[in-house]
Amino acid sequence: GGRGLVTALVAVLVVAAPLAAGAHKSKNAPGAVLAPAYIDPILLAKADATPNEIVKVIIQSDRGASTAKEAYADAAQGEKQKTKDGEHLGRKFEFVGSVSAELKAKKVLFLARIPGLKVTYDAQVKLSGYTSRQLWTTASGVKPLWDALPTTGQKVPAIAIVDSGIDKNRVDFDMGGRVIDDVVITQLKPNSQADGRGHGTFVAGIAAGSATDQAGAAPQANLISLDVMDDSGMARTSDVIAAAEWIYQNRTSKNIKVANFSLHSTMPSNFINDPLDKAVEKLWFGGVTVVAAAGNYGNPDGPSGVPYAPGNDPFVITVGAVDLEGSVSVSRHDVPNWSAYGYTKDGFRKPELAAAGRYMIGPVPPGGTLRTARPENVVNSEYMRLSGTSFSAPVVAGAAALLHMEHPTWTPDQIKGALMQRARYIPDAPSGSAGVGEINAYRSTLLSSPPNPNAALNKFRKLNPLTGMTEFDGSAWYAAARASVSWDSVSWSDVSWSDVSWTDVSWSDVSWSDVSWSDVSWSDVLAAADVSWEDNAETEVGNPEGDYITTPEDEELAANLGLTE
Repeated sequence: GGRGLVTALVAVLVVAAPLAAGAHKSKNAPGAVLAPAYIDPILLAKADATPNEIVKVIIQSDRGASTAKEAYADAAQGEKQKTKDGEHLGRKFEFVGSVSAELKAKKVLFLARIPGLKVTYDAQVKLSGYTSRQLWTTASGVKPLWDALPTTGQKVPAIAIVDSGIDKNRVDFDMGGRVIDDVVITQLKPNSQADGRGHGTFVAGIAAGSATDQAGAAPQANLISLDVMDDSGMARTSDVIAAAEWIYQNRTSKNIKVANFSLHSTMPSNFINDPLDKAVEKLWFGGVTVVAAAGNYGNPDGPSGVPYAPGNDPFVITVGAVDLEGSVSVSRHDVPNWSAYGYTKDGFRKPELAAAGRYMIGPVPPGGTLRTARPENVVNSEYMRLSGTSFSAPVVAGAAALLHMEHPTWTPDQIKGALMQRARYIPDAPSGSAGVGEINAYRSTLLSSPPNPNAALNKFRKLNPLTGMTEFDGSAWYAAARASVSWDSVSWSDVSWSDVSWTDVSWSDVSWSDVSWSDVSWSDVLAAADVSWEDNAETEVGNPEGDYITTPEDEELAANLGLTE
């Protein structure tokens, strides 16, 4: 809503005008018919967001380079010399009937009125696909999958980022070209345009950034921004539920395959009673792989438990943080003491997986409150260094999107099973703190038939005839779990798990007698519980030992560890 939407609608109408008028005959060739103008979506985004920014463009004309040059002159009101505003005509290319130029972004709307033109962004050409200097992209095994593209007829999967918004008009997101929808849901104020906090932009950059040397886990994936937080990083849990509902309703049309929740509610709950858990379960049953941060409330002297939604839900992938300690070798890795782990109130061990989450570098808007709150963590005008399970989750979300590209028919259960079965056991981590281990995305894609870690839960799914949606029968599960401590043995004692690298991690030894069957009720804490917070580690400071940068030695070691091809 607001001024930005009005501007965007004006832009759409301007571009649509020649389309409505149909094709036009050329003055130079009476028999020729000119098509309506085409304007690169990146340029339209810039015309809306930063209309006075000087942009580099290539103007093509169906009538040749001279007509393209005339079109520039009409738009810029100057032909050869640089104007005082920085607009400039570049080279002429008779071969493709075009000219290069620099002009204000808003003037592409004038060019949109001229039939026969194609105006595209004069983007930098990358030498060899996506690049990153960050160690975590190697350690997580995502790098070998960056050249993977959907097969013919298959759409690029989208990752929904439920967070503080995304500052989309930046190179990390192809100047907004891959942020295919932007929805503001939060009711809280202040909530600045795009991303006043910076948290959502950082999370999106880790999940699917594409900037040179700063690529995220899945730089090919599309993104959807669902703004549920205010500028302080707080959200109403009811708004988070509304975001989940929006994802469910649009999952098919937008090809949403993954949803990332780097946040948690503030009151403990049983998952069978919590509406946020119910919301993410419906996404899961609807074909959307849900990834949630474990939280940053861990204890230095033992398990903290994971009592908060949505990370406490047994279906979703809950992710803890790994400190890479400057190496791709898992023998050097550990889990920071702030990364939450342990049992949920219902007896499920969380997290299932872990990924890099300490001293991560990601994009943050210049005006984001994260920058002003943590100036010591600012890397440069575009990036910050932050820690938290908030940033481990999007590593896994991006990996899940890559798996969907490699295996488009896999269900969320299979995505979860593949990531778990090929995870790397971390010997120095406290038992259970990293789940079954650290993800290895590349090795996970090599599976042909991954196991289902949610198998024991599936018999409690049911179709609600009133809504037509699959739901979890909490009452039936509760009765079964109370009646038999081995109700879930099918999940972890199944032979299909016998070849995993973490066979010494026993997930079948859950002590149900230790479970807190306290029946934490959502209705009991409703007044205080409609609050959720982001999961970045607020007290972490900049890495005193330098960035975790990939070196040739790291890459060689990664190859030996099976992290690369």
